[in-house]
This record gives sequence, C-alpha cells and structure tokens, in this order.
Amino acid sequence: MIDKAISPASIQSMLQTLRSHQAEASGKSGAMSGIGDLTGGASATGDAQKTGFSELVTGALGQVNQLQVQASDMREAFDRGEDMALTDVVLGMQKSSLAFEATLQVRNKVLKAYEDILNMPV
Repeated sequence: MIDKAISPASIQSMLQTLRSHQAEASGKSGAMSGIGDLTGGASATGDAQKTGFSELVTGALGQVNQLQVQASDMREAFDRGEDMALTDVVLGMQKSSLAFEATLQVRNKVLKAYEDILNMPV
C-alpha cells in the first residue's frame, strides 16, 4: 500500500503538477529549481501548456476517488478475513479521508473566490 503511494510514477506526477503550478503562478517558463534535476531535467513549459485547469482538477478528483476505492476494497478484504494487516486498512482509510477533506477545502476556497469575484463592483 505504501509502495503505491511513493511509486516513481506517483512522484513524477506530483513533480509535474508542482512545476506546472509554479510556472502558472510565477509567469515564468523555467522549471522549479532543483526539481528538474531529480526527474531528468524535464521542462515545465511543455507540461504547463499541455495541462489545463480542468484536467488538473479531473486528475486530482480521480486520485481521490482511487484512494477511496482502494480503502473500501481493503476494508472489505479485511472484513472477509483475508490476510491483511489492520494497520494497512486503517492507514488506507485515513489517507482516503484526508484526501477527501483536502478536496472539500479546495472546493470551498474556489467557491469563495468565485463569490468574491461575482460580488466585486464593476
């Protein structure tokens, strides 16, 4: 379970997301210092141009859903009596819960920002 959370593909995906956010926030086309070296020097410019906001949100929601499905599967396997450590089940459920709560907080912040923009005088 933990191996999946720190797999090279997962780390690479997170680094690409961080690079694209950093490029969007700073308006620069360069990669984040130090992170490009860890992943083979991939450029953030190409990643930021290929990934839109809706794709980032869809990807994040997909990851949260995947964590919830995995936690549910682990819980059901434990309930059936399969050879599974209780600590792995609890850890999976906590990861899933934390990811869902973080998603809710992001949603609330986005809605608040949208309401603030709507209420701005023109």
